[in-house]
Amino acid sequence: MPARLYLDAPLSADAELALPAGAARHVQVLRLQPGEEITLFNGQGGEWRAEIVRMGRQSVEVRVTAHDPVERELPIAVTLVAGMPANDRFDWLIEKATELGAAAIEPVVCERSVLRLSGERAERKREHWQAVAVAAAEQSGRTRVPLIAPVRTLSQAAALAAADADTPNWLLSLAEAVPMARRMAQDLGGGVGRLRVYSGPEGGFSPAEETLVRGIGARAISLGTRVLRSETAPLAVLAALGLTPPSDRAS
Repeated sequence: MPARLYLDAPLSADAELALPAGAARHVQVLRLQPGEEITLFNGQGGEWRAEIVRMGRQSVEVRVTAHDPVERELPIAVTLVAGMPANDRFDWLIEKATELGAAAIEPVVCERSVLRLSGERAERKREHWQAVAVAAAEQSGRTRVPLIAPVRTLSQAAALAAADADTPNWLLSLAEAVPMARRMAQDLGGGVGRLRVYSGPEGGFSPAEETLVRGIGARAISLGTRVLRSETAPLAVLAALGLTPPSDRAS
């Protein structure tokens, strides 16, 4: 399989372009040579075949040859509103959520959050997480890259969601909740195109935070009798959505 690279740039057949530094370094690490083929994608849909035409010590130039309209995205655009776990576990969550098809990830600071970010440190982290998502999209065959939103408080994220009445909201909860399979049948039939999933940090959302999220119309769902880690629970939702045929969601 040819190397896959994400380019944040317009692509068109017969265009010749120089790869940005990171992509060029990737090609050189793989020891690819002029005449060999790579795959490019820019998040606008599908993939582009390209041929390496020139290589310098630190530069790589390619010619775009043809477009393949392939799509490998979930039929529902899922946004994860995730309480940030500590250490590097949020990197892992973003990587795996990208592989499983998340359309966007909104990092939020909650009452029980260990990781608390703001200002320039939060923006540097967001840029790092966006790079993690790009690498995971390249590896997994995604044709689109999830958008990593700026770090917000849960209340800020909920206020933004309240203005988007067309998108169903799910709350992962250990309190009274409907099993996810039943909620899928109730909420995701009839051509629903988007979904927002709220998942708490270590220790989950506080009672006040659950009340806040329920207050914007979020429906509480249960993932079963076991307690999943903060970085595991939202992935279980994405995996279930990806493995359930569209016809079953509407039944």
